[in-house]
Amino acid sequence: MSKRIVIIGGGVIGLCVAHYALRRGHRVTVLERGAADHDSCSLGSAGMIVPSHFTPLAAPGMVALGLKWMWNPESPFYVQPRPSWELASWGLKFWQAATPERVRRAAPLIRDLSFASRACFEELAAQPGFDFGWEKRGLLMLCKTQHALDEEAQMAAQARALSIPAEVLDAKAAAALEPGVRMDIAGAVYFPQDCQLTPQRFMACLQRAVEGAGGETAFDSAVTGWRFNARKIAAVRTARGEISGDEFVLCGGAWSSALARELRLALPIQAGKGYSLTLPQPRQLPRICSIFTEARVAVTPMGGALRFGGTMEIAGLNETINPRRVRGIINAVPHYYPEFSPDDFTGLRPWSGLRPCSPDGLPYLGRFRAYENLSTATGHAMMGLSLGPITGLLLADILSGEKPAHDLTLLDPDRYA
Repeated sequence: MSKRIVIIGGGVIGLCVAHYALRRGHRVTVLERGAADHDSCSLGSAGMIVPSHFTPLAAPGMVALGLKWMWNPESPFYVQPRPSWELASWGLKFWQAATPERVRRAAPLIRDLSFASRACFEELAAQPGFDFGWEKRGLLMLCKTQHALDEEAQMAAQARALSIPAEVLDAKAAAALEPGVRMDIAGAVYFPQDCQLTPQRFMACLQRAVEGAGGETAFDSAVTGWRFNARKIAAVRTARGEISGDEFVLCGGAWSSALARELRLALPIQAGKGYSLTLPQPRQLPRICSIFTEARVAVTPMGGALRFGGTMEIAGLNETINPRRVRGIINAVPHYYPEFSPDDFTGLRPWSGLRPCSPDGLPYLGRFRAYENLSTATGHAMMGLSLGPITGLLLADILSGEKPAHDLTLLDPDRYA
């Protein structure tokens, strides 16, 4: 049965939900708070599709590492101290979630969703009109020190135990995979199943596909309130008036928590700001996307350009750019790619985006129990682009009254109710 579905949020998750819901024959309206040329936290991302990332953000050791890093204004992770009960509550939940047992339970699900999403990207890339720079060349975790390489080798062993291919390489073997780039590293771990794309092109393809299938996108349409009757949402209020529907899907990214709060729903999220800089004509151009392991900087070739991205800055819904965070990314580059210089980045305008981070590092995906026709897909943190298609596919199943192909118990949106 065809339904009218109202999706709140026009980022990569909202558009993926819209795309797959339209394929099921539903009528779709996407409400986007930004203008037609709006930014989103996927547009400036590293564009990596990463089955290698099977460990959630809330993992053992992350609390101690975060406390260590937060005293360095150029470190990969920073929590801006501020009087906030929501931040304190989120931090406590993060600490409680960062246990080996929770990671053990979550890893197989993240793996399965990642490979399923990769298959969705493959299918999309084969369709006419979906030319988004899809490349299947793997990912290199570049390690500056032997200590980091030893630690990454342990992660590689865990990956192989989960049937995720991983190879530990010395510096010479890593250089053989990237003969056109001089690297100063102890070695690397290679994940051959990881892929890459150009985010701007992928988002543009999604938007065209949604519009071409009859979906409607209402820009400048921030949700200001809800109209509901008992356990059913009747409409959302926007600056353009009320929008009614049969089903409502909350895909508001870092803004989802505030929207849920108006419905008395607990959806703890903190905005994790990330930054990127894109060199249009780099000195050297890698073939394979990589991550500077110690510096937590991601590097992706996009056509003839090269994008560097990183940091996780927990500072609320604050979109201002912190120059010291950007400097941390820039200063890391010559340590791994010695042909590059900080001067290469002079005059480049940094990009920033707010990732929606749940306390346990897992997305929220599914129906809320309090309302018969309200679902959500948010909280993907740094995995929004990578998990976008499978998220859209699974939610289209739920909206169509079908059982999703994966057990989503760990992603229950009511788990902090």
